[in-house]
Amino acid sequence: MRVALLLAAGIFVTCPGLHAQSSLKAWQPDGAEIAKRYAGAKYMDSAVKVGILNRTVQPNWIKDGTAFWYKKSLKDSAVEYVYIDAVKGRRKTITKEEAAALPFDSVAAPPRNRWRGRRSAYEEAAPDSSYSAFLRNGNLFLKKINGTEADIALTSDGSNEQPYGAFSWSPDSRYLVAYRIKPVKDSSVYYVLTSQTGTTRGQLRSQEYKQPGDPFTSYEMFLFEAATRKQVKVNTDIIDFGYPSALQWRGNKHFLFERTDRGHQRFRVIEVNVETARTRNVIEEQTPTFIYEQRIVTRYLYDNNSILWVSEKDGWRRMYMVDVVTGSCKPVNQGQWVVREVDSVDEKKKEIWFRASGMDATEDPYHIHYYRIGMDGKNLLSLTPEDGTHQMSFSKDKRFYIDNWSRVNTAPVTVLRRTADGKKIMDLEQADISGLLATGLRLPEIFHAKGRDGVTDIWGIVCRPSNFDSTVKYPVIENIYAGPQDSFVPKSFMAYSEMQSMAELGFIVVQMDGMGTANRSKAFHDMCWHNLADAGFPDRIAWIKALAAKYPYVDDSRVGLYGTSAGGQNAMGGLLFHPEFYSAAVAACGCHDNRVDKQWWNEQWMGYPIGKHYEEQSNVTNAAKLKGNLLLIVGEADTNVPPESTYRVADALIKANKTFDFLPVPGMGHSDGGPYGRAKKRDFFVKHLLGVDPPDRNK
Repeated sequence: MRVALLLAAGIFVTCPGLHAQSSLKAWQPDGAEIAKRYAGAKYMDSAVKVGILNRTVQPNWIKDGTAFWYKKSLKDSAVEYVYIDAVKGRRKTITKEEAAALPFDSVAAPPRNRWRGRRSAYEEAAPDSSYSAFLRNGNLFLKKINGTEADIALTSDGSNEQPYGAFSWSPDSRYLVAYRIKPVKDSSVYYVLTSQTGTTRGQLRSQEYKQPGDPFTSYEMFLFEAATRKQVKVNTDIIDFGYPSALQWRGNKHFLFERTDRGHQRFRVIEVNVETARTRNVIEEQTPTFIYEQRIVTRYLYDNNSILWVSEKDGWRRMYMVDVVTGSCKPVNQGQWVVREVDSVDEKKKEIWFRASGMDATEDPYHIHYYRIGMDGKNLLSLTPEDGTHQMSFSKDKRFYIDNWSRVNTAPVTVLRRTADGKKIMDLEQADISGLLATGLRLPEIFHAKGRDGVTDIWGIVCRPSNFDSTVKYPVIENIYAGPQDSFVPKSFMAYSEMQSMAELGFIVVQMDGMGTANRSKAFHDMCWHNLADAGFPDRIAWIKALAAKYPYVDDSRVGLYGTSAGGQNAMGGLLFHPEFYSAAVAACGCHDNRVDKQWWNEQWMGYPIGKHYEEQSNVTNAAKLKGNLLLIVGEADTNVPPESTYRVADALIKANKTFDFLPVPGMGHSDGGPYGRAKKRDFFVKHLLGVDPPDRNK
């Protein structure tokens, strides 16, 4: 009743389900206005290059680790040198000469991830330098390193076509592990360079390229005892997917290796007893959907006879301590949050240093924070408490650390903290973005709304024009990339972007991470399984509708989307599968048919063997469903997604008598089409969402 009275009185109100925003008129500029918008976007692209002062601090630690100096940027390209006493928390300005005279020590490099794979070796010496193992005509031989004895043949059934290889000695040099290998040569994909200088002929290029369903080289594991020349086949299946993992020796009698079965639904850490050639599973994970192979983390802790293992097996990406002897598996952490990375493990102190997101339910669940925790799950310490996404660097002895944090619309802040308890010692710098803001730039807004289930929050960002007018309705353009390998919405400070540049033309440009992407719960991620065509569209559409419900100037009746690679597949998919919502799309270098694209990526999410769902979800198969306006862009020299992926979908569109625009870019690799492609993308949305012709560049 109250709402009705307010409307009768001419008072504007908004509330859920009430479309009072319909009173706003759609913004439809004329040619002169759009020309000004192009000029304004070009100006902004240049003006924002003023830069940000002191976005971060690059410390130069002195050798005893108690102090450091850094160079601070001032206006008008001036600099000053700042000396920080980390123990006392004091700062002072010094000269360049004083800084150079300090006993400098570089910060220790972060530990690298363990090397998971190993290719064939052709010769490898035993640890005690007694023998060297080598290949001859595909067979395995031993030779005395300091002797004149004849070479010893360990095998006779190998050949150059099917050799032995990938050697590994036991620590006591008693045993040698090797594989009998049946190589598979990958088939090739091709492209033609049409515009090479110095020739009038197109140049054919090719590369070996494994597509879904293609066979793999196989590896059969054998044990050899150097003294007796005894050969025994290890009691394990032939490895017919990927490469053999690096072996992890536990003493001299046991080693462990890892394998993921093809189809990505089973992962094992297998222990081999070299005296019996028998095996047992120390870790075995199976799932009805997928195990994200590239994010399996195993840290072998030799002093503790244990493995630190990171897995999503219980619904969230968590850490577990696995006892190698007993096989017991105990969680290190609990809760509905995600371990993002294990940075280091201190076996002596039994501490794990890691990154995680989502632990604080009051902030963006994608923000990355740093933590320390005991292997027993006790004494969890937050090292980076501020609401934002963080980057850390330690002093060499790890007594102190520098933390740089920001949000997409919050300028970076750099602080110095004490490692022992995480206590803040002092603020170092806050980035100066005054020059950036003086251009009139609008920083993006962080926005979240419920997804398809009405429960789960979907997070994204919103970019508006600098000369934004809330009394008109602007069309929406979505920047889409729904690849399940990660999440993609920026979380650290975003000074400027193509999204903002496009917004200057008179659009609301948005980006969000829908279900099926990573870094949330396993259930959130599982939406992609055998289902890449879904691309989180129900969540994305709900998000944009919620944005329009909150802001009357958001016109959810005029929505376009653009993307590259998997995003190109998604962009076209929006028109094929959701034409009631999306009306224009620019798809660059899209993997429009998952059977045409690379094996390792597509089988990870679409599964193996190659089922009917591959065909059913293909943009090529569904091309005849096209509604709305489509621009396809492809680089003729794309070595990531074969160019024929786009040509096949173009062929299907032609056969279905569909209207679309097509831009092949000579010599271009895997990209959005480069500067020309990006210009055509803008023109395309101006024409089809704003209803006005873009400037004629031929005049």
